[in-house]
Amino acid sequence: MSIQSVLTAALAKRTAFFEQASQDNTDCYRVFHGTVEGENGLNIDRYGDAWLIQTFHQTLSDEQLTDISSELTAHADFHIVYNDRSGNHSRVLNTATNAAQDYAQTEQVIHENGIAFTSKLRHEGQDPLLFLDMRIGREYVQANSKDKTVLNLFSYTCGVGIAAAMGGARKVMNVDFSSFALAAGQKNAELNKVTEVCEFVQSDAFPALRQLAGLPVGGRRNQKLPKYPKLRATQFDLVFLDPPRFAKSAFGIVDLVNDYQGLFKPAVLATKAGGHIVCCNNVAKVDRQTWYDSLVRCVEKQGRKVTSSQWLDCHADFPAFDDNHPLKIVVLGID
Repeated sequence: MSIQSVLTAALAKRTAFFEQASQDNTDCYRVFHGTVEGENGLNIDRYGDAWLIQTFHQTLSDEQLTDISSELTAHADFHIVYNDRSGNHSRVLNTATNAAQDYAQTEQVIHENGIAFTSKLRHEGQDPLLFLDMRIGREYVQANSKDKTVLNLFSYTCGVGIAAAMGGARKVMNVDFSSFALAAGQKNAELNKVTEVCEFVQSDAFPALRQLAGLPVGGRRNQKLPKYPKLRATQFDLVFLDPPRFAKSAFGIVDLVNDYQGLFKPAVLATKAGGHIVCCNNVAKVDRQTWYDSLVRCVEKQGRKVTSSQWLDCHADFPAFDDNHPLKIVVLGID
């Protein structure tokens, strides 16, 4: 099947989803998930009044891009932005050469369930400023944060933290190493008038989390530790843990395949008794049940107990083979 035909089918499948999104004041979502819908490495998303086309394996030909653009424009006449990320490190390869591409370099405002988020489809980083598959996580947090304290780790542009604040959280601490991401998070807080609730901590996650958990900071063997913000030991009603697949610093190694517990243990210790921790793992090859069992064991090793569990599944705009999405999200109640 041609790219145009599989895109037509994907749009048709989402008719009910599009109607519901409009009712929910949501104008950012996935319209084509190539891995599952017939063109591996091609994703197409709506971000406000723009269609964002991204390729991760192979560059689109001019003819393919024209066909896709025609199909999207027939659905809704938005700006077309194409980011070719098929090279090393998934960085955008193609240059901005026309008005639609130049549009991508200007700040826009998008909405999800009525919450405003800043958007810029080409910026100094490589990913869009809001990860759309995490919508279900933001919805959970918004619905379960009233009068609570919330810790948002690996916060990126603080979408989860803003959702918590909009849900009535008493205090939200957003932690991320990137000053660029946190600056976008501060803009998001300003857009929604929740700056007084949100705190933004620029720090490597390991020293921040270990201090909050009341543990010594430490670091990797023979590594000189850089400076880091000093935080006092604090427990939160709700902790959101969404680490990247792999990252390395002087303080430790983030490894979602081999050592999720390195982050999860201090996150548990930073969670109040009777509180909840939202755990995310986006590695497809990690088995859901095996990962869950390891989380329970880790909680029990800290002398704590898992009192409840709830899986959060991605929305219909992110289909998966056998309903087994690579992004796994589970909420654990902990005593």
